[in-house]
Amino acid sequence: MEPVELFQQAAATVPAYGAFLAEHGVDPARVRTLEDFRRLPMTTKDGYVRRHPLPDLCRDGVIGDMIAVSSGSTGVPSFWPRSAADERAVAARFEEVFRDSFAAGERRTLAVVCFALGTWVGGLFTVNCCRHLAERGYPITVVAPGTDRREIARVLPELAPHFDQVVLLGYPPFLKNVIDAEDLPWHEWDLKLVTAGEVFSEEWRSLVCERAGIADPLRGIASLYGTADAGVLANETPLSVELRRFLAARPAAARELFGASRLPSLLQYDPQARFFEEDAGTLLFSGDNGIPLVRYHIADEGGVLPYDRLLGFARDHGFAVPGRSRCSPGRRSRRSRRR
Repeated sequence: MEPVELFQQAAATVPAYGAFLAEHGVDPARVRTLEDFRRLPMTTKDGYVRRHPLPDLCRDGVIGDMIAVSSGSTGVPSFWPRSAADERAVAARFEEVFRDSFAAGERRTLAVVCFALGTWVGGLFTVNCCRHLAERGYPITVVAPGTDRREIARVLPELAPHFDQVVLLGYPPFLKNVIDAEDLPWHEWDLKLVTAGEVFSEEWRSLVCERAGIADPLRGIASLYGTADAGVLANETPLSVELRRFLAARPAAARELFGASRLPSLLQYDPQARFFEEDAGTLLFSGDNGIPLVRYHIADEGGVLPYDRLLGFARDHGFAVPGRSRCSPGRRSRRSRRR
């Protein structure tokens, strides 16, 4: 959905957002262009979400069919309604990873969800998105041991031999601990990883690939950028991983590009699904969710790089741009750490 269209729908149907605009003296009828949109006041968790009753934050004042909980950086729980439609839209990010990185359309895949289950957002949301891929015809089977390492070690030897590949989905340090601590034949299972929740280095990726028997780091580990507020916002692709590894070996070029010595995540997003903006080195996004969010200041450090600019910069520093089959157009969002 285009940003202006999302704004108009939210202004007309979300009670809290209508009140927010009135407080800031914004006439929705005067917001017609992207330039108008960029002048709208930002929304924040404290200044918008926590100031209104949960139903008023939802379209037509109706809470969705499921609620996820996130503690956030303060430890105070926040509630985020969801719907099946939200999950199907977000499943496109999972599909890009499973299709383009893991070739899961042609391979029987066991998806092992190792995020925390229960009310917390990660586990059940990931289970549902993987099942949506199965609905779309991907030969994917899901099992969800969560963060119970004993259960992971119990189910994998029983199930993994029946599949062409095994995908573990979870928090990066937890997955590494499982691989390091559990005496399992990882090298026999054509293991892949989907991670979220923490930035890791390319040295970490290489080390985990070596210990897990992952031959191709470009297509063996994919990181997601997700939030409780809006699900998965962006994901690594083989090209973005290749670019990040290239920059990791050239710290001066990375510092020139990102303006910092620490290498951030480098991910691709779909601007028709989530619209990103940069504000003073932090990210804003807009997206249609259980709670529609317009110019929402998520407070993650990062920025947006146009696709052509990023490839041009890398090419000027010696990067060999892959063929078109590996080089899909789009834009890249980056982030270093959550405030």
